[in-house]
Amino acid sequence: MAIYAYVSLQGEDRIAIFAMDPDTGALEHRGDSALASMPAPLAIDTQKRYLFAGRRQAGDYGLSSFLIDHATGGLTLIGGVAVQGNPVHISTDRKGDYLLSAYYYQERVAVHPIGGDGSLGDPPIEWRETGIGSHYVQTDPSNRYAFVPHIAEGAMTGLNTILQFKFDDASGTLTPNATPRAVTQALDGPRHICFHPNLDIVYSSNEQGCSVTAYNFDSSQGTLSPFQTVSTLPQGYTDRNTCSQIQITPSGKFLYAPNRGHNSIACFGVDKIDGRLTSIGQVATEPVPRAFSLDPTGKY
Repeated sequence: MAIYAYVSLQGEDRIAIFAMDPDTGALEHRGDSALASMPAPLAIDTQKRYLFAGRRQAGDYGLSSFLIDHATGGLTLIGGVAVQGNPVHISTDRKGDYLLSAYYYQERVAVHPIGGDGSLGDPPIEWRETGIGSHYVQTDPSNRYAFVPHIAEGAMTGLNTILQFKFDDASGTLTPNATPRAVTQALDGPRHICFHPNLDIVYSSNEQGCSVTAYNFDSSQGTLSPFQTVSTLPQGYTDRNTCSQIQITPSGKFLYAPNRGHNSIACFGVDKIDGRLTSIGQVATEPVPRAFSLDPTGKY
């Protein structure tokens, strides 16, 4: 059975559709779905019914939804909504009832309801001010908490923290947690996070720190406490670099974070007991690896 992969081509106003052979990793281009206004961040709900795309064209910022054809991987546009900012990241909650989005330049995070047909409700349930540098948003596995990393630098100085919210999955509302921010080191700049599949641990890729930080996740309180930070760069590298995304394999054995400048993906082994990371080197990439994914089997 084929695995389908979707790639947004922001400069070409389309989403490319590929079939991946799970035995060889080979990709076959199956077609494209046109979407005007610079599609960039993508998300698929947990039940794999719908694909969502953020539109980043100034003057026509928005969010669009598509129905996924499981037989062919094809996409059928359902519709879209306008938003008051440039969405840099989107995700669904764990039940697939809401689309959450982060807005770096507008210092916001939003929540839109997802209808039974995949359409997005408007206006958003939340259009909440957070701070400059908002770069990611995701609910935890229990769907009771949400986290919004903010980088440290950019056009303006960012918050350099991970904001911690309570998430009500009945209403889609966000409430600042009793401890509203995770502790970060100076200029770490947490950009993206991922949850360990088996342990109460969260990992962040640090854009300015060129590192990955491991946090203990208190699943009863919805708070993060750092316990390890490991560089993504080889010893002795001093040229300019920033980190982008982060992913962990379904098995929880390996974790990856790209370097933009060193132009590589940093690879880490993950201890199965305590979640601590051990660097296992870097693999060269094309210049400036910004986004990447792991296939569902964890082989590619």
